[in-house]
Amino acid sequence: MRVLHVISTLEPGGAGQQLRLLVRRLPYESEVVTLAPAGAADVPGGVEVHRITTTRDHDPAAVRRLRQLMRAGRYDVVHTHLYRACVQGRIAARLAGVPHVVATEHHLGTETIEGRRVSPAVRALYLAGERLGQVTIAASPAIAGRLRSWGVPERRITMIPKAIDAREFRFDPALRAAARARLGVTPDVPVIGGLGRLEPDKRFDLLIRAVAEVPDSVLLLVGDGSARADLERLAVIAGVADRVLFAGAVAHPREMLCAMDVFASPDHTAFGTATLEAIAAGLPAVYGSCMPLEERVAARATVRGTHRLSLDRESLPRALRAEVLCLAERRGRRLPARSAGVRYDADHLAASVGRLYERIGDRPGPRRVIAPLLGYRGRFGRKNSFPLPGGNVRNA
Repeated sequence: MRVLHVISTLEPGGAGQQLRLLVRRLPYESEVVTLAPAGAADVPGGVEVHRITTTRDHDPAAVRRLRQLMRAGRYDVVHTHLYRACVQGRIAARLAGVPHVVATEHHLGTETIEGRRVSPAVRALYLAGERLGQVTIAASPAIAGRLRSWGVPERRITMIPKAIDAREFRFDPALRAAARARLGVTPDVPVIGGLGRLEPDKRFDLLIRAVAEVPDSVLLLVGDGSARADLERLAVIAGVADRVLFAGAVAHPREMLCAMDVFASPDHTAFGTATLEAIAAGLPAVYGSCMPLEERVAARATVRGTHRLSLDRESLPRALRAEVLCLAERRGRRLPARSAGVRYDADHLAASVGRLYERIGDRPGPRRVIAPLLGYRGRFGRKNSFPLPGGNVRNA
């Protein structure tokens, strides 16, 4: 089986990391094409990565290049990831005659989808592409519910949760010492950490306000995004600018997690992947939302050293003060690595996706009546409305 993964961006973390975990483990011949104009484009393990640059969701030129790549590669499955890739990749796959098309929806909020406001036009373009695939993988039950509310039929949705490789996050005291030395943090200072995109909906502003109520601690924020400048100003206003460190985006968070003593995620809408990474690194974690840990609480199998925050504004600073006190009682000793179970392990993710590929391989593909979407007519016996480009697709 030959599989082509189409993804909007391979930037560290998020969907890019989920794709890396997946292709390393799938027992198929896999290649990747990224639509990002710049940024990281590596997938370890010798997987070939193509680049087709586009900055628009509706881009006929990018669709043509994708179609050419897919025809040349004779892929059995095209698997798309993220909004732009899902729209353009599914259209290109059907134009290229790829027999099976799968998509993964990693991020779909109530009002935004991967940073875009969910307007009628955004939804209509997404749904037009969705009809050209066979199944959409929802990365959480909430995403599955939103897809249904958009009108995606239940039979075309399956839920396979996000996952991590816990071994990638194991604690290393040498990494801790090196990271703290580089950050200018002495070994005895409690470090509270946050990890993720610095965007307003992640609520790192609450974390900055909370650390003002946790004396003698340092806040380490790992990630970058549009809210960084506002967060830096807030740290000044809150009087903690000298205790808030902005590490920026990192290729892999292991070293930064080793440098932390307490992990905090104040976002009440997150799936909770970063929290899973934190407990795998031996950190106590306070969180607003983490579906895997909430399942464990419901099953009366709470993971040690984890605490869910309430909506009370005092919940976060109170939980952080408690964890810093516990750290002092442990004399700085690390907690053991923990997990939320095999359901959220990368091997389980790959096995689930592999079974899905095999299952859809027994089904006929959807009808390929897609010419009106972009003006294509060539596949139906008439001249294309615009010619296919030549040249090397890998360098397009």
